[in-house]
Amino acid sequence: MKIILRKDVAALGDAGDVVAVKNGYANNYLIPQGMAIRATEGTLKALETEKKQQAKKIEQQRKNARDLAQKIEQMTLKVYAKAGESGKLFGTVTSADIAEALSAQGVEIDRRKITLEAPVKLLGKYEADAKLFMDVTVKVNFEVEAESSAS
Repeated sequence: MKIILRKDVAALGDAGDVVAVKNGYANNYLIPQGMAIRATEGTLKALETEKKQQAKKIEQQRKNARDLAQKIEQMTLKVYAKAGESGKLFGTVTSADIAEALSAQGVEIDRRKITLEAPVKLLGKYEADAKLFMDVTVKVNFEVEAESSAS
């Protein structure tokens, strides 16, 4: 029996794949669990339409991510942290600090999508990678400066 997977199934494939399985497996497990539907002419046409819409949506998201990447590449963020006389920080600058600095500039990125090559423990200029979309990654330039003691 040919079925269309609605969810990722480990041994069979990903959501949206058309696969052939035994009747009992489809009727007794996959279809009742909502993991698959029967592959008929109507459902196959609906699947094609859905895939086209999904492709358009993904392309739009990719375009938005590229535009955002260009905007971020032109920025140099300033991250303020407490530091000693020698320029050594009390603590480290994390991806959350960078995400906060980006949001202050009007760019919202989840902190989990920002990666630092090594912990930032000194004042200076650094780079971090931010994954904006599946295949869109941007370098975020930031400078760590000492907080003023007057505040």
